[in-house]
Amino acid sequence: MTIFPPAGPNWPSAFKTTFSEAARFAEENETPWSRDLSQVIGQGHFEPPPWNEIIGHVRPRGGPAGLIVLGGKIAAEWGDTSRPDMTFSCAKSCISMTIGLAMDDGLIKDAQDRIGALVDDGGFDSAQNAPITWANMLQLTSEWEGELWGKPDIVDRNRDLSVEGRNSRKGEARPLKAPGTYWEYNDVRVNRLALAALQVLKRPLPEVIKTRIMDPIGASKTWEWHGYYNSWMEINGTLMQSVSGGAHWGGGMFISARDQARIGLLMARGGRWNGRQLISEDYIRNATTPSPVNPVYGWLWWLNTGRARMANAPEGPFQAVGAGGNSIWIDPERDLVVVSRWLRPEKTDEFLGLIYKAIS
Repeated sequence: MTIFPPAGPNWPSAFKTTFSEAARFAEENETPWSRDLSQVIGQGHFEPPPWNEIIGHVRPRGGPAGLIVLGGKIAAEWGDTSRPDMTFSCAKSCISMTIGLAMDDGLIKDAQDRIGALVDDGGFDSAQNAPITWANMLQLTSEWEGELWGKPDIVDRNRDLSVEGRNSRKGEARPLKAPGTYWEYNDVRVNRLALAALQVLKRPLPEVIKTRIMDPIGASKTWEWHGYYNSWMEINGTLMQSVSGGAHWGGGMFISARDQARIGLLMARGGRWNGRQLISEDYIRNATTPSPVNPVYGWLWWLNTGRARMANAPEGPFQAVGAGGNSIWIDPERDLVVVSRWLRPEKTDEFLGLIYKAIS
């Protein structure tokens, strides 16, 4: 029998002592970040002044937390998994899911269509931006040029995740490439994608995710998804806030580890939940297909193609990743979901290795 956890705190469990070492490892390897996240953001961890100005909601974080879900049951759990914490770029994967829902509904016909054909707000009019497709934005190869919510795209140029927080070149100008030819991790452009999705769906993305995904999978009522204080626009006479795909300037998704595990379980099971197809298998297949420019990245989901990112884990799983050690690891083949919060990012591969060693 396939197990889906009911709504509420009573998630079926089958704790396995074989995962005790992995759980202990996660608790003992907390990110060095301050628990006062306004200090991390405001003191320029991501951007130097003046681009580090906080323009969205920020809260202190909790300690290390997470859970291992195997076969729909909690096999291990540590920390406060019900606490809704900021999750940084894990929110990017939720933006991807809203695009998937728009495709499922036929609002976006093809990922290779130009965004400017549907979104007429001036953001895709220039010679640089006009050719940009939905796939380009989803794969982080758009090379979109402009400013959004007071943040220029240049803040993301020359970004290198391997030295996040220590990259002196981040924000340096570089010549832009043709859309679809150059991969660069970014936040301003992902926020531009979220705004485009809002204009196509004509509903706030948190409302779309709540009604189409979170409520049907039994998520708690504690999660929130914020934009910025200035990221509002009028659609059909109603003011709506455009959300962010990260939290470099505040805002973003505030969510518990348990709610993230529910999202992971939905994705691991092909978008189905208790007999209902909530998001299409076509979307999941496309979202987890290696992009032409970066084989370890799909549609705002990280991949492990060739085991290039996580050598101690299999090739097939995919992952939502957020700064500060936030992760949803999804392994459909083994019906495995691993959520880890505030784990040192450089320890993730070793942590996953302990889990797969326990499974084998």
